[in-house]
Amino acid sequence: MTTSNITTTHPAFFLLVGIPGLEYLHVWISIPFCFAYTLALLGNCTLLFIIRADAALHEPMYLFLAMLATIDLVLSSTTLPKMLAVFWFRDREISFYGCLVQMFFLHSFSIMESAVLLAMAFDRYVAICKPLHYTTVLTGPLITKIGMAAVARAVTLMTPLPFLLKRFHYCRGPMIAHCYCEHMAVVRLACGDTRFNNIYGIAVAMFIVVLDLLFVILSYIFILRAVLQLASQEARYKAFGTCVSHIGAILSTYTPVVISSVMHRVARQAAPHVHILLAIFYLLFPPMINPIIYGVKTKQIRDHVFSLFRRKNA
Repeated sequence: MTTSNITTTHPAFFLLVGIPGLEYLHVWISIPFCFAYTLALLGNCTLLFIIRADAALHEPMYLFLAMLATIDLVLSSTTLPKMLAVFWFRDREISFYGCLVQMFFLHSFSIMESAVLLAMAFDRYVAICKPLHYTTVLTGPLITKIGMAAVARAVTLMTPLPFLLKRFHYCRGPMIAHCYCEHMAVVRLACGDTRFNNIYGIAVAMFIVVLDLLFVILSYIFILRAVLQLASQEARYKAFGTCVSHIGAILSTYTPVVISSVMHRVARQAAPHVHILLAIFYLLFPPMINPIIYGVKTKQIRDHVFSLFRRKNA
């Protein structure tokens, strides 16, 4: 910790431990993480390229998908490169302000991802429950406003965190028992009264997950009711089939969150590496699996990918 300047109460840098208790396996653990990150980069960049190149995909559903792909790219790239540097090169040092920036991007884009999934549920609700009004409701300006609202909400909720952490004196050393700068992992190193940080972090997480998930569930209740009222089984199957990809994205995002939350409460005595591996799974799994879900289940994207391969082999 710096002592030359008495006005500096925070360390010049932190040291990321990695996965406590599994340091001897870092190189082996990094292999599936690197593979998943590579898939996430390739998959999401391919999605963005296809949506940008094909004018037929410049529709609300695909514009929201482009937002989701961008968020997944930022989320994984915020943490994985540094995490792999820790695993491969033992480059554990991260500056204090670099840590705050990583934390801000990590939590902000997690909140944005939840907002975009909610927007996609609204898109499916309008498409199935009010199909005649779809083009008049989900206009370009409204989609822009939804995107800006998602960014504004995330930035507003996360901006206080760096300032709250900057005011603490860190007397418990610079070692962060994590692979990246997660809010509560940094708070544990701080001295003084950290109750407000604890309450604020839990309140924001509960507010985002509960509120967004509640509206997503409500959207699907209305969607299910509308689908069941359709006359033919084929029409019901076709209508609900358009929601399969979005449901898969919701499950890939929220399932790790729920599992991690349950583990923190039910298995408090579990080894720290269990919780950290779950946290990494939450960061890596959605960016890796979402492009696969949409690529397999969305006919327009699948056809575009096949046409690219046909052109290449021609």
